[in-house]
Amino acid sequence: QVQLVESGGGLAQAGGSLRLSCAASGRASSTYDMGWFRQAPGKEREFVAGITWSGRFTAYADSVKGRFTMSSDAAENTVYLQMNSLKAEDTAVYYCNAPVTYRSGRYVTGAYWGQGIQVTVSS
Repeated sequence: QVQLVESGGGLAQAGGSLRLSCAASGRASSTYDMGWFRQAPGKEREFVAGITWSGRFTAYADSVKGRFTMSSDAAENTVYLQMNSLKAEDTAVYYCNAPVTYRSGRYVTGAYWGQGIQVTVSS
């Protein structure tokens, strides 16, 4: 059993920044590859960013490359999503997930989810 608790969402103006945190606890939580997914109104859930459990490798959706950065703090069992140069299109509910796997060119979600946190960007 793994628990994921998110924090750091809220409101930002276009061009601004927010940082999301996802704190993991439970058996083997620190060995899972982690990811962020988001779902905007009227759209399907989509992959945003991922990181290997070691923190050495990251991956990003094309829509956020160069603007978002995912990182990890092994000592705190926490991953972060630093979001810069925010756009109105980034407005969504963001979910932390584990374990994320890569299958046939796609990032696939695992069984454990954060509670979801709202990010709203005003234009």
